[in-house]
Amino acid sequence: MLIARVTGSLVSTEKVESMVGHKLLLVEPFRLDPKKRDALVTTGRSIVAVDTMGAGVGELVLITQGSSARLTPETKSLPVDTVVIGIIDTVHIDQTCVYDKEGIRDQRSEVRETRD
Repeated sequence: MLIARVTGSLVSTEKVESMVGHKLLLVEPFRLDPKKRDALVTTGRSIVAVDTMGAGVGELVLITQGSSARLTPETKSLPVDTVVIGIIDTVHIDQTCVYDKEGIRDQRSEVRETRD
């Protein structure tokens, strides 16, 4: 599983029949800042994911990829490689809160939008 931020949505009017009705999101994976270990930083990649949770732009989500993306009841018969399987409330690293969905977090922590 990976942490990602929802950065947008995607519309495809022409697609295989099994994908009709499935919401597609553009997500950007994040990782722990390897130097300071006090923030999440972007990987700089963008991925299309099927949304099974009703996530919105700006939210941090849990995604899974590869064959694991087809192990949910919603995606078991879909030709997908990435699926949103959860919406993240908080992330703690070494007893420091580096993300809180409600906006309350340790003053030393942040989610950085650019790669370091």
